[in-house]
Amino acid sequence: MLQNPSFPWLLHLSGFFSQRNWNCKTKHLQPLASPISSGKLMRYTAASFLRQNNMLFIRSFMVLFLCCITVKINLCFSGIPYSLKTLTLDGHLNFDEVHNAARDFGNRYQLLPSAVLHPNSVSDIATTVKHIWEMGSHSELTVAARGHGHSLQGQAQAHQGVVINMESLQGPKMQVYAENSFYVDVSGGELWINILHESVKYGLAPKSWTDYLHLTVGGTLSNAGISGQAFQHGPQISNVHQLEVVTGKGEIINCSEKQNSELFHSVLGGLGQFGIITRARISLEPAPDMVKWIRVLYSDFATFARDQEYLISAEKTFDYIEGFVMVNRTGLLNNWRSSFDPQDPVQASQFKSDGQTLFCLELAKYINKDEKDLVNQEVESSLSVLNYIPSTLFLSEVSYIEFLDRVHVSEVKLRSKGLWEVPHPWLNLFIPQSKIHDFAREVFGNILAETSNGPILIYPLNKSKWDNRTSVVIPEEDVFYLVAFLSSAVPSSKGTDGLEHILTQNKRILEYCETARLGVKQYLPHYTTQEQWRSHFGPQWEVFVQRKSTYDPLAILAPGQRIFQKAMPFS
Repeated sequence: MLQNPSFPWLLHLSGFFSQRNWNCKTKHLQPLASPISSGKLMRYTAASFLRQNNMLFIRSFMVLFLCCITVKINLCFSGIPYSLKTLTLDGHLNFDEVHNAARDFGNRYQLLPSAVLHPNSVSDIATTVKHIWEMGSHSELTVAARGHGHSLQGQAQAHQGVVINMESLQGPKMQVYAENSFYVDVSGGELWINILHESVKYGLAPKSWTDYLHLTVGGTLSNAGISGQAFQHGPQISNVHQLEVVTGKGEIINCSEKQNSELFHSVLGGLGQFGIITRARISLEPAPDMVKWIRVLYSDFATFARDQEYLISAEKTFDYIEGFVMVNRTGLLNNWRSSFDPQDPVQASQFKSDGQTLFCLELAKYINKDEKDLVNQEVESSLSVLNYIPSTLFLSEVSYIEFLDRVHVSEVKLRSKGLWEVPHPWLNLFIPQSKIHDFAREVFGNILAETSNGPILIYPLNKSKWDNRTSVVIPEEDVFYLVAFLSSAVPSSKGTDGLEHILTQNKRILEYCETARLGVKQYLPHYTTQEQWRSHFGPQWEVFVQRKSTYDPLAILAPGQRIFQKAMPFS
């Protein structure tokens, strides 16, 4: 029987035909009570036979009609159009094992897709997207590209749509070019850690990184990609020569600053709204042999910020500059001793961090073996003008790969303790330089005065290193700060380490920023209404909408960002 409540008229018809008009059982003719002539009897028998056959025919037709409608309804409401199963692909669509595609690093949203595409080629992606594009606006199918699953708010999920497993993408092998200009051609599903290992074989490496390298190229380029090198080289999206993109119409387009430049700049930082990055050409530079890794502490935020801002503008400076906030940490310097050596062990042993909010400046200087003495002199000279707490100078020398892949060490430890796959209610903000002191006073001195539930990164960036033609949104000032609250929640906890408490803290931070009119912009943004997105983009909103209508007019791509809804007007 039909069970779909959206079609009650079918239930009524089904009952009407089966219960009221006809009985399915065969009826046998009985002798009549009154005598009838043989002619009349023959005519009556023939009429009765025809009437019964007509009824059987009509009933059979109605059963067939209802069955056809049932099949159509079931196909429609299953979320899996039959036509998807007929696509000719080098890879395959999986309609059964889809649960992993409904999870991400944030561990807060789980939206099941109808299918997961495991592409063996770019044409697999184009074929699938084009097919959904040709289905038109009456189809609710959408498409999300999923890399290593490091999204925080379900951005790479597609409820009852198709999720593309970008790590399955097979294509031309990663190719490093080490003559004349240095660059590497890679798949959009390639991990940055693999690019590092391959490029250093040629003595080269990308210029700009993220802190965590087990992310895909397409994923970081769809946002920005930032770390401690960004003050000098800009984000990763400022270090791309060329892209191959599949648009929301299923077109495969090569683009660069000189070729299809509007698409090129749209996709970079475009949150997956204009196309799926299937291949990228990344700029490289000579890779160092070693890294001198330094940490120093400050108890005064103003001094800490002044030193950071000085370093990102100095002619001779470090290759990597970051900072982080430590709220009420105990035994801090003793924890560092496993990786760093204090310059003055006696003074370091006497330093007490209990109960204080401290600010750590983290620096790195790249070293080649034949320039080690010169680099050490430059480091000493640069440190001499800073105003950190003298007893807190810690140094270490590690390999280049070990330094860049430093977060993965923490991941391994957390996984071993079952603490990696927990909710991660992260909040990433860009704060204008002129407002950073107000922000620090309220957030570190009040909202988070007693505890934090993970690292809090804070460091300045130079706007001049960002390309304003891309889709990413940053503050207007020449210098702005990244402040990243990288919290982890303890499952089922109702205390200060629980998800609800952390989300409440995040809400208080955002409400303060809005009330104080700080001009803050979210990095890795998350909003639930188009009005909020319009506010986020500000003057760039109309350009963003125009780009969407050009490259993905049906709003097929990246529905998890919740910016546009399929078959709804954009503006």
